[in-house]
Amino acid sequence: MSETPLLSIRDLSVSFTQGDQETLAVDHVSFDIAKGETVALVGESGSGKSVTALSVLKLLPYPAASHPSGSILYKDTDLLSANETELRKVRGNEIAMIFQEPMTSLNPLHTIERQIGEILKLHRGLGDAAARERTLQLLNQVGIRDPEKRLDSFPHQLSGGQRQRVMIAMALANEPDLLIADEPTTALDVTVQAQILELLAKLRREKSMSMLFITHDLGIVRKVADRVCVMTKGEIVETGPTAEIFANPQHPYTRHLLAAEPKGKPPKANPDAETVMEGDDVKVWFPVKKGLLRRTVDYIKAVDGVNIRVCAGQTLGVVGESGSGKTTLGLALARMISSQGEIRFCGKNIDQLSFRQMRPHRRALQIVFQDPFGSLSPRMSVAEIIQEGLRIHEPGLSAEERDATVVDVLKEVGLDPETRFRYPHEFSGGQRQRIAIARAMVLKPRFVMLDEPTSALDMSVQAQVVDLLRDLQKRHNLAYLFISHDLKVVRALANNVIVMRAGKVVETGTAEQIFEAPQTDYTRALIAAAFNIEATHGGVVSE
Repeated sequence: MSETPLLSIRDLSVSFTQGDQETLAVDHVSFDIAKGETVALVGESGSGKSVTALSVLKLLPYPAASHPSGSILYKDTDLLSANETELRKVRGNEIAMIFQEPMTSLNPLHTIERQIGEILKLHRGLGDAAARERTLQLLNQVGIRDPEKRLDSFPHQLSGGQRQRVMIAMALANEPDLLIADEPTTALDVTVQAQILELLAKLRREKSMSMLFITHDLGIVRKVADRVCVMTKGEIVETGPTAEIFANPQHPYTRHLLAAEPKGKPPKANPDAETVMEGDDVKVWFPVKKGLLRRTVDYIKAVDGVNIRVCAGQTLGVVGESGSGKTTLGLALARMISSQGEIRFCGKNIDQLSFRQMRPHRRALQIVFQDPFGSLSPRMSVAEIIQEGLRIHEPGLSAEERDATVVDVLKEVGLDPETRFRYPHEFSGGQRQRIAIARAMVLKPRFVMLDEPTSALDMSVQAQVVDLLRDLQKRHNLAYLFISHDLKVVRALANNVIVMRAGKVVETGTAEQIFEAPQTDYTRALIAAAFNIEATHGGVVSE
């Protein structure tokens, strides 16, 4: 690594103005990144990590955002004072960014091929054939299976993990000198997470690429970073080589982060509990159409003959790699997409009900989506978002009663009720996920589909949310369908587990059976990858 920093951030402050109120989000932050070096910026949601990273390419919502102090020097050019023309030469070419929420970062109207190809054509001047070839190569690199079939897909047709991989492919397209990775592996399953980290490490070695790696997962930090900067409340409270930070943390906040992880066990299962949600031979097949007449030539069997049962007061964990059909199964059970097979909710067949006929059941059947920013209306305040369900399902409540209910549920999920008049874009990713959980819980449902509800949360907040979900389940006898690639969280919450691959269930059993004595090679591979990552949290080497 060279002695002259590739990027030098000096005394950076970021302030946000709303009306007469000014909030200092980043407070006099300084750090360097050398060529070929990876610096990890770690801290809990709202600590200022992403705001610092977005400042590098001036992607904050100006003029609401401002920089009271500081400079950002990239190859001796101050990016904070650079004009738009200068910034365009740097953005996506010399400095690329992987954003935290791929669904809101990808254009919903353009295919995957067009979005990646646009970058290659704009910055490299490639023709259609060369851009297509390079796009396929990139999709292969980031672990997209059958990339030829995915070229014509739109973002909504991909799983959360697949969308994240497309974002990574776009960022790596022009082999940038500096890659800013904002939670790049958040939505990825453990096996693909290992592949992506290996890919980033390889590119770093081959291209001397530098990285600013933003994450709340300290296990990943140990694997990828040369140096660590620990942030809280807009300030860097500790910095140093990764090995030193992990071996001998000096600041109480750093010690707090290292100690945080989901603990405990799920409530003991009652064998006589009522079956709340049941599915028999559930299938969701998406047709693949080609030719002038758009004839169906094949099917993507997202869910292929799955049997499932979720009981009151219990959690069924659904695990598997990205694209295995986990979320599609959950959406089918919740009647958000069409499916074949029998689905019973609280003893009543709902598989033949129309979306209109399902409306009376929606109160008792709630969903927490994977991408909170995409599922929260940007035009509504937090109070309005949470009250929306109450207005529909409890029209008799007065405005004061609705507001009191919102205050109570925000306290339950660990958010300051005074923030209820703010809008989603004013919150961090983790805070937005807690708002989404509050919206689902305010109606006291019987069944909740939780689609990666902790994936955007830092470790200590993950532990709090796991405790919260467990407490709510016990208090209200809730049935959870918990979809996740984080096996550590699944182990803390789930009574029973099903393992999915390519739309089928490859293994099912109690959580203890699955984790202690997996029967299939696929399940063993998932658990091995998860425990290798997990082990780094405590400095334990996996056998």
